[in-house]
Amino acid sequence: MSRTETDSIGPIEVPEDAYWGAQTQRSLINFAIGQERMPLPVLHALALIKKAAARVNDRNGDLPADIARLIEQSADEVLGGKLDDQFPLVVWQTGSGTQSNMNVNEVIAGRANELSGKGRGGKLPVHPNDHVNRSQSSNDCFPTAMHIAAAQAVKEQLLPAIAELSAGIAEQSSRHMKLVKTGRTHMMDATPITFGQELSAYVAQLEYAEKSIRAALPAVCELAQGGTAVGTGLNSPHGFAEAVAAELAALSGLPFVTAPNKFAALAGHEPLTALSGALKTLAVTLMKIANDLRLLGSGPRAGLAEVKLPANEPGSSIMPGKVNPTQCEALSMLACQVMGNDTTISFAASQGHLQLNVFKPVIIHNLLQSIRLLGDGCRNFNEHCIAGMEPDAGKMAEHLERGLMLVTALNPHIGYDKSAQIAKKAYSEGLTLREAALQLGFLTDAEFDAWVRPEKMLEAGSNG
Repeated sequence: MSRTETDSIGPIEVPEDAYWGAQTQRSLINFAIGQERMPLPVLHALALIKKAAARVNDRNGDLPADIARLIEQSADEVLGGKLDDQFPLVVWQTGSGTQSNMNVNEVIAGRANELSGKGRGGKLPVHPNDHVNRSQSSNDCFPTAMHIAAAQAVKEQLLPAIAELSAGIAEQSSRHMKLVKTGRTHMMDATPITFGQELSAYVAQLEYAEKSIRAALPAVCELAQGGTAVGTGLNSPHGFAEAVAAELAALSGLPFVTAPNKFAALAGHEPLTALSGALKTLAVTLMKIANDLRLLGSGPRAGLAEVKLPANEPGSSIMPGKVNPTQCEALSMLACQVMGNDTTISFAASQGHLQLNVFKPVIIHNLLQSIRLLGDGCRNFNEHCIAGMEPDAGKMAEHLERGLMLVTALNPHIGYDKSAQIAKKAYSEGLTLREAALQLGFLTDAEFDAWVRPEKMLEAGSNG
């Protein structure tokens, strides 16, 4: 069963149970590309804009009060997730997001008309363009929705997840701050470090990434709304931009303000590019953490085996008893995806031809995917890897005892050249450092005990 809806192109048949209208239906036909739907957070953000605009237009006398109330009631249903199945359009559509903006306009109008008793869909008493889209354009609505969705996702999903992972690693770091082990540079043995010190680097790196993300947010909270088609604000009343930004801030609890230059807000996406760059920084940090723990947990007999990672599931369909660092693998894979997303966002954001960037859907699709993956990844990694991770103190002590770079402690006492001779002799002849030093006659047994003390090699000025 279907009903007839119309737009400027003409009539078109729409499923009878759909709230959307003609423009949504045309997009379904004309853009049957892929399976990537427009992210729901963007559509919910568009509904929030419609609600805020209806309130402002009502106060300004630009919209009848009863129409404004119907729009707000319908928008609230969208925001509550009741109409999520009414947004079928894919990411691969017009680069301005016009069809998704109209999808939201039509669904809100269609539901509002049903609420008024006039039946589902149509344009009476609520018109998708004249009323729901009043004082707006897709060209300012869609970038505004992009910023709202991104800011909400960072605040609600990502920042709490980073804090959770950071706290989990910090707890492990504090617990093992006195557990001395071999440090490694260039993948080769180096001077001692504690396991707690090693983990503390990850906490600091996560803090840096978090600060970068937070630093990007103020620009993301600047909204394009009020710029309408090209940034001039045509058909948007004086003060509308500021009023809508204030309304959106009140409704969302986020510090949204109107963008100081609407031409830039429509034609460029530097704020979201900067945010994506900060997300990439976090991905780099997560990759580092995942790879380090993958190496430290390698073995259990033929690798470093200094860390015991949780055995969450069997690791092989053919090798019984094998357990793999699957959490590290998942985290590093999503880090790769985020880095790739950043490349796409960077290129898409550079395509701001004249007064409008028309790569908006792919930018926000990739950005929201990155935020979601990073948030989920941080939480999952903390819960299923960090929380159950345990160091193998015996293996760390064994590696430390055999480590040749303990010889560095002798530098202040016998000099670099003699110390190097000791290390080379020990390595080539399979001796301990003590044995090599005594055979060369460079120091006594008592001096070796006094000078080569790993626990004293952890801070500057400690080996004097």
